[in-house]
Amino acid sequence: MGSPGVHDGAVAGAGRLIVAGVPMGNPGDATARLIAALGSADVVAAEDTRRARSLAASLDVEIAGRVLSFYDHNEQGRIPQLLDALASGETVLLITDAGMPSVSDPGYRLVAACVEAGHRVTCLPGPSAVTTALALSGLPVERFCFDGFAPRKSGARRSWLEELVAERRACVFFESPHRLADTLADAADVLGADRRAAVCRELTKTYEEVRRGPLGELAAWAADGVRGEITVVIAGAAPTSADPEDHVGEVLRRVEAGERLKDACAAVAKATGASKRELYEAALAAR
Repeated sequence: MGSPGVHDGAVAGAGRLIVAGVPMGNPGDATARLIAALGSADVVAAEDTRRARSLAASLDVEIAGRVLSFYDHNEQGRIPQLLDALASGETVLLITDAGMPSVSDPGYRLVAACVEAGHRVTCLPGPSAVTTALALSGLPVERFCFDGFAPRKSGARRSWLEELVAERRACVFFESPHRLADTLADAADVLGADRRAAVCRELTKTYEEVRRGPLGELAAWAADGVRGEITVVIAGAAPTSADPEDHVGEVLRRVEAGERLKDACAAVAKATGASKRELYEAALAAR
């Protein structure tokens, strides 16, 4: 079978993998090309087969091909089977529960295996919580980084947040509702309570909600409990002065708190863009 509406220049008769974005909650976001692929692919590899069938039913399309589960714990074992299907000339459609495969969801290993084996790979663009949250955040997001899910444990999470102290790009990431309050509290502590952010909940669904404001306020709001699927956007760091004289006070404060002068200079230089050597010399002169 072929896939009407899907063309990637593949040789006639050769199998191909179609990576497709699916609605995050509202079936109306499905594209015509996704609907066509669901009805014509020889194999539908789905993160949850029940959700795949439910999606098809909501779109009034019948899945004619085989439906196979493809999720984190069976991904490696399933790949050879899908490669065999592709080698025999079949079309394989890869979908996840919501959004785009490979973006904090299963998929990239299969894509890599297909590329290695010389199979055609194409993508049907579709919904993504990452770009949707960025668009709704109300923050400057011309440049951004995506960090998947925030680390679960506080120590690892705070270390990760330390990397964002001087990050000029906006950062978007996923978080579970029961860890959101702790993550926002850590973010307010590490990045500053005034750093702006947006918490996007249940995107495209009936109870969609976007909370925007300083991290301190968002942490206080989340402390009462939040439900649903969460995507967070944190604004990039504001430009700072690179003049060492402007940051000597912070270096000395860190030294008084117990840090070695060399380590304090390195930390402040990283956060501000100031020269570590010039900071060190200025701090020595000020002591």
